[in-house]
Amino acid sequence: METTKEINTASVYSVPRDGSILPVMEAFYTVQGEGYYSGHAAYFIRLAGCDVGCHWCDVKESWDAELHPLTPLDEIVAGALAYPGRLVVITGGEPLIYNLTPLTAKLKAAGFQINIETSGAYPLSGNIDWVCLSPKKFKQPVGEILPQAQELKIIVFNKSDFKWAEDYASQVSPATRLYLQPEWSRHTETLPLIIDYVKEHPKWQISLQTHKYMNIP
Repeated sequence: METTKEINTASVYSVPRDGSILPVMEAFYTVQGEGYYSGHAAYFIRLAGCDVGCHWCDVKESWDAELHPLTPLDEIVAGALAYPGRLVVITGGEPLIYNLTPLTAKLKAAGFQINIETSGAYPLSGNIDWVCLSPKKFKQPVGEILPQAQELKIIVFNKSDFKWAEDYASQVSPATRLYLQPEWSRHTETLPLIIDYVKEHPKWQISLQTHKYMNIP
């Protein structure tokens, strides 16, 4: 059974609500490994703080915002500008806990395309070009974000997740790209199931964590 544990969310709400400074767990230049933009050079900004708490999360150290420094927006943008790519991916944790309008305004002014990876548990904020919605069973997405997603990415942990995926596919825009991605710790078991499912339901595509196969961050 999929379970979650109690997590510390108090620290999230000690961050200024205006988005003028944000807790950054890490920021790094790499190659996007998942979904529609797989293979593209991208600068990842991983914000700390999450109250979704997936038990199979591979960045649990991002959950507690108090463990990571509050970083001025100009410093965040300067880090991205140090590299030639102009694609930024804002991820977490759960990045939409925070008001992203100030950060995305500065990134846009600096010439970046902005993608976000979110569970959708909070409303969308900021000037975002591409929304990758990856809903989780532990905290459902807010309804308003579903039609705003350009990409729906469902993590497949067991067979029941296919029906759950279809439930969300029926709620997003017809133009939304649909992806099934094996949860990494079970990918040898679930990938064959996903392959068979996509062959029977060709509206779906397979997303792999190619960065893990290539051994890059």
